[in-house]
Amino acid sequence: MKFDLKKYLGEATEYDKKEMLEEKEPLSWLKSVVAFANTDGGALIYGIADDDTVVGVDNPKYVSDKISEFIRNRVDPGPEIQLSFETVKDENNAEKVLVILYVHAGSETPYFYRYKGEMLAFTRVGNSSVKADAVTIRRLSLKGSNKSWDSLVSEYNMKDFSFSRLKSMYYSKAGKSFEDDMFQSWEICNGDGQITNAGLLLSDDCPVKYSRLFCTRWTGNNMSGGSFDAVDSAEYQGNVLALLEAAETFVKKHNNLRWKKLPNSRIDLPDYIERPIHEALVNAFVHRDYMEIGSEVHLDIFDNRIEITSPGGMVEGLPIQKRDLYHIASRRRNPYLADIFHRLQLMERSGSGIKEIMNDYKASANITEDRLPTFFSDESDFNVTFWNLNYGVEQISSGESNGESSGEVTEKSDVIINLNNTEKQIIKLIAKNSAITQKELAIQIGLSEGGIRKAMTKLKNAGIIMREGSTKNGNWKVVEDK
Repeated sequence: MKFDLKKYLGEATEYDKKEMLEEKEPLSWLKSVVAFANTDGGALIYGIADDDTVVGVDNPKYVSDKISEFIRNRVDPGPEIQLSFETVKDENNAEKVLVILYVHAGSETPYFYRYKGEMLAFTRVGNSSVKADAVTIRRLSLKGSNKSWDSLVSEYNMKDFSFSRLKSMYYSKAGKSFEDDMFQSWEICNGDGQITNAGLLLSDDCPVKYSRLFCTRWTGNNMSGGSFDAVDSAEYQGNVLALLEAAETFVKKHNNLRWKKLPNSRIDLPDYIERPIHEALVNAFVHRDYMEIGSEVHLDIFDNRIEITSPGGMVEGLPIQKRDLYHIASRRRNPYLADIFHRLQLMERSGSGIKEIMNDYKASANITEDRLPTFFSDESDFNVTFWNLNYGVEQISSGESNGESSGEVTEKSDVIINLNNTEKQIIKLIAKNSAITQKELAIQIGLSEGGIRKAMTKLKNAGIIMREGSTKNGNWKVVEDK
């Protein structure tokens, strides 16, 4: 394959450029060798200056021999490398020789720079090779031993914990009871009854300190005003299934619905599509880094978007924004937890979550190209943003007697009706029980009777519900063509 010099010009995570071989200060380039071996591999190109000027290497054979010698004597364990010579032309069309050092991603991490009693590990962060901290070294040690954090056996014993939420969810999904022997087959505990970290996350009284979720509904499109601009917030800690349920409930609470009336039917137009949100939340809890000190999953809802942020970047290191969203190989940071979520029918084993998110949004009735979900990751976080599909649609007053807007929107001759969460719950409860009273609605929804009356007045004025019969003995009805 022909060497493509243009590929190595500029700055990138996967390669470094060196004008010459530094023999007196080998750490200046050996730290990149160590970093590449500890992450996803990379290349060092000798003979290119920092400004991308091609200067070449005068004695490539000597340089390559010294590179091999330094790596052999100062990098432990020895990484897999490959050296090659490439002839290119400089800006004056003169031929120059480059020495290319390819460093393969290592399977025996962590790799160290060893010299005069020092053992230093480095990892690749952006365009730099940086010293690894204690948590990163521990993470690399797990990788090198072919283990994951969630597979580690904890100090806790099964007899001291209960798993009622796990059992209840399994019964609701599979229609049968969760048997005791399944705890070991699901890798929730070992043969001695000690719980794995994955098992701790699923226990009712989960003791994992950083298994947390912070939810906030902000006013406007930013959080610059601090807590004073938060109209709703909640914090949760513990069982990961409970965190997932709490996150989805918080989204539903702030996900308004509009209906677009067609000649013989209607189209539901929610601000956000629930299934992709579910996929993103599952990914946030299953693939997050639980070793990150002081970390949690954040769910932030603004007027124009939802942001879901979880600790830990892409497992393989390369930022998500540099990947093809439709062709991302499954790399699982917590494979035990992922398998359990698959068994509970909460996620696909194939790791196709991002692809499904994009496909679901593209199939939405009111999607535009600029409102497709966006993804971003760096070395410490993963973020997915869902844009409000109804944001910016002009709102007009319905002319209700109380002076408040009904949330109706007009588009030519069609009508779109905007419903809040309380109104959606009223419609669902009426559809199930046409004889339900306002008092019963207030109790089930958790709102005052005055609030229920106000919401039902809006629904009646919009023609969404109607009363059949007398006030005392009649029934409610949901108008289907609305």
